[in-house]
Amino acid sequence: MAPAKTTPHVLPKAAARHIWIAAQRLDTPEPFGAGPEATKAAVEHLGYVQIDTINVIERCHHHILWTRIPAYRREDLARAQSIDKSVFEYWTHALSYVPTRDLRFYLGAMKRYRRKPRPWFASVKKADLARVLRLIEDEGPLTIRDIEDDVLVEKDHPWASRKPSKRALQLAFFTGVLTVSARSGMVKTYELMERHFGWDTLPKAASERERAAYLLDRALRAQGIVSLDSICYLDAPSKPAVRRVIEARVRRRELVPVVLAGEEKLVHWARPEVLDMAALPSGQVHILSPFDPLMIQRRRTQLFFGYQHRFEVYVPRDRRRLGYFALPVLFGDEIVAAINLKADRENGRLLIQQWTWFAEATRAGLKVAIDEELHRFERFQLAA
Repeated sequence: MAPAKTTPHVLPKAAARHIWIAAQRLDTPEPFGAGPEATKAAVEHLGYVQIDTINVIERCHHHILWTRIPAYRREDLARAQSIDKSVFEYWTHALSYVPTRDLRFYLGAMKRYRRKPRPWFASVKKADLARVLRLIEDEGPLTIRDIEDDVLVEKDHPWASRKPSKRALQLAFFTGVLTVSARSGMVKTYELMERHFGWDTLPKAASERERAAYLLDRALRAQGIVSLDSICYLDAPSKPAVRRVIEARVRRRELVPVVLAGEEKLVHWARPEVLDMAALPSGQVHILSPFDPLMIQRRRTQLFFGYQHRFEVYVPRDRRRLGYFALPVLFGDEIVAAINLKADRENGRLLIQQWTWFAEATRAGLKVAIDEELHRFERFQLAA
């Protein structure tokens, strides 16, 4: 006999926003405390923090953490990676900082890379790979700048390097032989995985079912209300296994189907207790990175907030609407503005290139509150 069909819970979009904002810990002033432990706690709660190379303002991994840790210091992340070793770098939907406690859920991807590397690594010669691994094994951690005896080649891609060793290091990283033991800006120091963590052998890799449950739990923790797309963002192959875990939990009444009012065709899920926790918006102001977890899934952000962010770094100047590197401004539960900023580090100031409003500028206290947060953001941007 087929199980009875469960009628989805209809949730107003405002309530859905409040749940997501609370899950992102953007509803309280200092949700993770301060100091090195706050950085570890934030990465563990969010599940990952994206890394990006653009430095028009502070790089996004520092920005995302600062948004949730008012007293955040860049050295706290460096300590978490290199000393405490509570975070490591690997690919989620993009290169990210990930909790080390979760490493076993990534070992399957590393194994698949060893079995079938992506075409990007087709040019890596076995001799080059063996040479860089031998260098690190014999001499310890190194960066690409430490390798000076490469025979330079022509670049085959704008993001490539003339040093063959760079792609060999990248391949060893993706296969889990090497890890990034330290980072200075975008310059990575590579070390043998086992030696960096002090392991005799790697942890046991998670099964497919365990990994699917992990992806679901990670999303539930950081998103509150989840869809199959939001759980498996840019990871379509994981959807069938994740769907099976969702269906099992719905049968056990551990998850409830949810639809947003007016969007009944797209099913979401949430833990039952979460639906009773839709708090009122806090009135806090957050200047968000375009790579913030609240922003990076553009369709989800548009669905929940009615706001479609445009990342216009690669858009021709005459077609930009918000500006080269616009940052959305969250006020309570609304995206009220986007501010195109640029750090003038030479003169020690933050430049406002363009300000685009999506709410009434005369709203009481709104402009004043955003200006105060901009001053705090400037101090963080230009701190040594």
